[in-house]
Amino acid sequence: MNRSGIIRRPRTEAAKSPASDERELLARVVAGDLRAFERLYRLYQPRLSRFLTTLLRRPQLIEEVLDDTMMVVWQSADRFRGSSKLSTWIFAIAYRKAHKARLKWPDPIEEPEQDTRLSEDPAPDDELHHQKLHDSLMRAMDQLSADHRAVVELTYFHGLGYREIAEIVDCPVDTVKTRMFHARRRLKQAIGGRLSDWF
Repeated sequence: MNRSGIIRRPRTEAAKSPASDERELLARVVAGDLRAFERLYRLYQPRLSRFLTTLLRRPQLIEEVLDDTMMVVWQSADRFRGSSKLSTWIFAIAYRKAHKARLKWPDPIEEPEQDTRLSEDPAPDDELHHQKLHDSLMRAMDQLSADHRAVVELTYFHGLGYREIAEIVDCPVDTVKTRMFHARRRLKQAIGGRLSDWF
């Protein structure tokens, strides 16, 4: 307690980083702690859902693949060696599971849209303009291959670096860079000069 009567916690009790909290949860999962697994599941469910939505065009597969991914985490938690981030390990499992699901259930063939171009008229306000850009980007991403969508999603929506992405998708870093180059070129063709607002 200091002079003003405020109790100060020792530095050793300072808040842990999210990564160390996740490692602690995983250690408890290895020990068979179901509550720790439930917490880990809730922590990763939104992030994995977004990632899998990008990879899989069949909404009914997303929850199934997510559950399969987390089942592997539950059953194989003791195999995580800590040579990468825990998130990298889990996303790599999700990527492999999604790849298997795509092989089993190929993407449906969609009817081409009549006109997906944005109007050249100025938007009435910034929010509407931003929403139109977002919608245009999502339509353009749908035209990419699953591998290209994965690197764009992991880079721009999950903030991962090329080295981490290479671990997740199990390919060389140079391949990730090549995929990103082609993906950005395709996106630029699809949405024109507006790409600079996003990338």
